[in-house]
Amino acid sequence: MRSWGLSRWTWGNVQNRTLEMPSRSLLPAKICRTTCSCLTVRPSKAEKIQEEIQEKQNEATVEELAVLTLEEAQLWAQSFEHLIKSPNGRSNFRHFLKSEFSEENLLFWLACEELKKETNRTVVEQTVRQIYEDYVSVLSPREVSLDSRAREVISKNMLDPSSQTFDEAQQQIYTLMQRDSYPRYMSSSIYADLIESLESTKTAEES
Repeated sequence: MRSWGLSRWTWGNVQNRTLEMPSRSLLPAKICRTTCSCLTVRPSKAEKIQEEIQEKQNEATVEELAVLTLEEAQLWAQSFEHLIKSPNGRSNFRHFLKSEFSEENLLFWLACEELKKETNRTVVEQTVRQIYEDYVSVLSPREVSLDSRAREVISKNMLDPSSQTFDEAQQQIYTLMQRDSYPRYMSSSIYADLIESLESTKTAEES
């Protein structure tokens, strides 16, 4: 009888423990946490390079500007080169291009300038692809206007990407801005208002 009682007591405890198992809600939580951590996707080297490229392009379009003087602004009227070499000039010219819905021309030119400074081949190749997708591809909303010859040269250069891949296209866009956008900018209210404001500031300082 004692043996039977012990057997019944042992079996009862086994039953109780078996019934208690599903109520241990911590087990699924542990499994979930382990599974989630295992599935965490770490950025690849290519993704990190892409992020660096994007940061550089953002830095190129958001420049630190020095205090603009009347003399500097008046210098822009002498040549397009004076305007494009001046950070303040590029900023004000970009504001004008936005009003004409042609800002992508300056952004493309700036991106090409940054590309020329890069020496890391992997970064160069990634940057070339990014510039192509952003400004050359017909699917891009910021596609710049290039003739068939420039596009043909780019297509050939894309087979072996380098910091000179877009040289001809960049020169074409530079010429377009110089001959088309620059004269309109110089006669625009944006430039006239800027000069008037700087003249007023200078007069106030001298009085």
